[in-house]
Amino acid sequence: MPKYHDELDAVLRALADPTRRAVVERLAKSPAVVSELAAPFSMALPSLMQHLRVLEDAGLVTSQKHGRVRTVSLRPGALDVLHLWLDEQRTPAERQADRLGIHLARFNPKET
Repeated sequence: MPKYHDELDAVLRALADPTRRAVVERLAKSPAVVSELAAPFSMALPSLMQHLRVLEDAGLVTSQKHGRVRTVSLRPGALDVLHLWLDEQRTPAERQADRLGIHLARFNPKET
């Protein structure tokens, strides 16, 4: 089991919920204030705040409060642990095909 399994488990648990995935997708475009994030969902603001807490505890988002306004941002590199794990799950044949494609592109760069 990889060394980062606790971090990976937290990220996967956080992303298991469709509301939290939608929030992450929205934050991938730009930071947003909580009221803006809450707008597309038919839930009370405290419920959305619970979702944001789960995302923050998993290390996916950060938030800053300025007065009464809380701005939430996707943490840079937050999904790297997921990308790393998925990359490790690729089959050896996929890796060989990727290397072959890179090798062939070196000899015929016009077709890439």
